[in-house]
This record gives sequence, structure tokens and C-alpha cells, in this order.
Amino acid sequence: MKLASFIKDGNTTYGGVTTDRLVDLGPKFGNRFKDLKSLIGGGGLTGLSPFIETGKDWMPLQVASFLPVIPNPGKIFCIGVNYADHQKEMGRGKTEYPTIFLRFTDTLVAHDQPAWIPKVSTSVDYECELAVIIGKGGRYIDADRALGHVAGYTCFNDISIRDWQRHTTQFIPGKNFPRTGALGPWMVTADEIPDPHVLDIKTRLNGEVMQSANTDQLIFRVPELIAYISSFTALSPGDIIATGTPSGVGFARKPPLFMKPGDVVEVEIERIGVLKNRLEAEP
Repeated sequence: MKLASFIKDGNTTYGGVTTDRLVDLGPKFGNRFKDLKSLIGGGGLTGLSPFIETGKDWMPLQVASFLPVIPNPGKIFCIGVNYADHQKEMGRGKTEYPTIFLRFTDTLVAHDQPAWIPKVSTSVDYECELAVIIGKGGRYIDADRALGHVAGYTCFNDISIRDWQRHTTQFIPGKNFPRTGALGPWMVTADEIPDPHVLDIKTRLNGEVMQSANTDQLIFRVPELIAYISSFTALSPGDIIATGTPSGVGFARKPPLFMKPGDVVEVEIERIGVLKNRLEAEP
């Protein structure tokens, strides 16, 4: 199944995605599950497919106003330098443990919505990433059963403000400007992607391919990441783990290539879809 969060008739809601329509599930399940996160956490994915196929409360996909697929995650974990080629191009050595930083929920931006070039920077970079959406929470989750805690997968663009990222050894400032964490357009449930490590992933900037790789190149794989993160904090339904970006980022190019207002950036992941955003100057 594909599931999305969106706005319909001025109200925030969620529903299923078919070839050409969004089926609104909010009216049917709203009393039990107020949003997609609570649907996932409350076990609402079970038996959901027939409601999507037969739902009569729908809108054409092409006119949808999307929200970040999980608009209100409790935690957003981002994994740094998790592809070997990207590790090399960024001048970083191998690490025994994954590099982790956090994003704030209010940095998220939806598919087909404008992402922002901050007023204080002209060093704005793209980063295509596979994002994991947690379905079943827990602490000290064993790696061999970690995929059972995944609700689904989506696309993420970890838009990075490189000069601010390099102010100190901590990534947080350069990764938390408003409207720089693109998430969507929808999630594909885990039953449709039994192995998340066989997916082609790429970034296009104004139609030109900038990054192209496969998730089989991840250094720390999804089960390892879930096991490691759940060792220091409990994971909850709706939490996001962005698994890192491959080589080809603008910062590492010679000369560096940064995004500017008017650019269109797309993240495409096999079996999931395309996440697209136009860059605009921060108001």
C-alpha cells in the first residue's frame, strides 16, 4: 500500500494512494486514528487495503496538496556519511558506530511544496535518502527482528546548509533551517519492500542526475540502525530514520554546486516514487 498525508477541503487528513487518486480515510477512521501516525501506531494498517480500493471519498492525485507523509514524527534521526563513496568525498574516515544527528519536526516540507534557501546562506545542498518509518516501537530491538518494527519507507531530501553545518563539528545548525527536510510524497508499506537494501536511489537537479546509487551500498543497514538507535532511546510509531546519502553532493564537486531559487530538485527511489521540490528564497 501507499499512504499519504494531505489537505482536503481545507482540512488535514490522510489516506491511500492509487494510480490516479488519493482516497481519504480520515472520515472513516478519524474517531479512532486522527492522523497517519496514530493509524500506524494503533494497528490500523491491518486489513486497510480494501478500504483504499473501494473508498468513495477521493480526489484526483494530480491536484493533491500533500503534507510531509508523517507531519508530526516524535523523533527524526539522520544518519551521516553512510555510503562509502560519500564518506570519501566528504573527507571522513570509517567509524565503528553510525554518525547520528537530529532534525526538528518543523523543518519538514512536503512533496511539491517550496523548500527554502535561507537568507543567511548561499551554500544549500541536496541529499537523497531512503527514510524508514517506524511502525512498532521498542527499546533494545535486536537487529535480526528490527525489520518487523518498520511500517514503511519513503523518500527524504536532507537539504543541507553547508556553511552552517561546518561552523563546528556538530551538524545540527546546518540541518535544521525551516523547510529544508523534504519528506514524501507517500510511504510504501514494508510488506511491499521486504528488503530495503536493493533500491536504486538518485537525485536530479533541474532534470540532470546528480546522485545515483543503490541502497545495497549502505554501510550501516536498516536493522543495524534500528538496533543501535533503540539502544539509547525508545523508538515510537511514526519516528523517522533517514539512512544517509550517496556520493555526488554539490559541496564535494569541483567547483561546488549549490542550489538557488528557482531550481527544481527531485529524489527518486525505486518502488517508492519521486519527491519533488522547487527552491525559493526564504521570505
